[in-house]
Amino acid sequence: MAASDRGKLLWKLADLMESHTEYLEELESLDNGKPLGREGQYGTKVDVALTIAIYRYAAGWCDKLNGDVIPVDGNTLCYTRKEPVGVCGCIIPWNFPLAMQSWKLAPALAAGCTVVMKTSENTPLTALFVSQLIAQTGFP
Repeated sequence: MAASDRGKLLWKLADLMESHTEYLEELESLDNGKPLGREGQYGTKVDVALTIAIYRYAAGWCDKLNGDVIPVDGNTLCYTRKEPVGVCGCIIPWNFPLAMQSWKLAPALAAGCTVVMKTSENTPLTALFVSQLIAQTGFP
């Protein structure tokens, strides 16, 4: 998949998450007991907003991950090429499940990698919902 297409998919995922903001806030609160963060207080409202921002930030990096031509002596071409490393195994803990998922998932998807994620057995709800959103987005 072209890098610019990955960026568009990540941006679309952020848009989908934004359209389900209230549901994600309530699900995150149900999942790990955080307050909702209404009326300017810290809570899941802040976490969801930051998570959406992380996906948008990663979307901007997709077409900027490239190699370099390295100057060397002689009649030689020397360059680096950045490619996906393949499958990334990610483990996230119970606290900040939605944010920590984005910290691992967004950069890996931006680089073109596939991800196998192990969530905490105590807080799987937001990860399951984000997985549904990823499927709706059209990621392969």
